[in-house]
Amino acid sequence: MKIRELSDSTRTAQEAADAVGAELGQIVKSLVFMDGDGAVLCLCAGDRRVDTSKLGDGIRQAKADEVREATGFAVGGVPPLGHDRPVRTVVDESLRRFETLWCAGGTPHAVFPVATEALIDALSNAQVRDVT
Repeated sequence: MKIRELSDSTRTAQEAADAVGAELGQIVKSLVFMDGDGAVLCLCAGDRRVDTSKLGDGIRQAKADEVREATGFAVGGVPPLGHDRPVRTVVDESLRRFETLWCAGGTPHAVFPVATEALIDALSNAQVRDVT
């Protein structure tokens, strides 16, 4: 896996897709939510929106400081793995439409490509299900 540092921001899924020449859906949005048990990282395709009711009861989007606390990364650069501590992770099954995905690499200017199934395999405790 090779991280690409880009001069343009990849803070949004559309910016990332434009920067790497990928389809919007190939961009993985690493979104952090909170519930009574703590943080939940949801990996969602760039062309989809998470339906929080499918994530569970009492779930809300995390605040910026909660995102950093849970993952060690700032909003806009949260990678799907490599966090400071384990984070419950849910992967939206729509990502399986693509052979290759593009993920944030730790900053708003860094991304990396990964084979979809290799990413899912690397997330050993992740749930893969419909959340959009």
